[in-house]
Amino acid sequence: MRREPCRACRAVRVCRDFRGLTCLRRRCPYPWARWYLSYERVVHDNGGVLEMTREEFEELVAEALDRIPPELTRLMDNVAVFVEDEPPADDPELLGLYEGTPLTDRGEWYAGVLPDRITIYRGPTLRMCDTREDVVAETEVTVVHEIAHHFGIDDARLHALGYG
Repeated sequence: MRREPCRACRAVRVCRDFRGLTCLRRRCPYPWARWYLSYERVVHDNGGVLEMTREEFEELVAEALDRIPPELTRLMDNVAVFVEDEPPADDPELLGLYEGTPLTDRGEWYAGVLPDRITIYRGPTLRMCDTREDVVAETEVTVVHEIAHHFGIDDARLHALGYG
């Protein structure tokens, strides 16, 4: 792992996977620009899975949702967020999943439908993270990523913004 100071707050950043350098300071002045792309693959061996109860992980997801600006949460419509232990067997490394119709694709026909569903998966997140701080940062990135899909932002744009 590479460590160097954050350009914004001088806190320590850690290079992780394709997400690049992640500022570990909770009150970084650039909360939406903390993740910088490096496209450098880093393989982690944490010697075991980080332990965290489902309730603790659900609390992290709730905290990540609370950090979404109110201007955006007011625009969210007909969406529910869930926490599951494991993703589908066909994609065991999936951290989160958005299922539904993005706001940009809804038209006059959109009425009386079930809520869109955002699912955050606990198992893969804990397996890929070394510390609790890593889990907090990764959970926040995953929640923002899936909410961005609700707003109609595709994966290519999310990668460009550092939320790939």
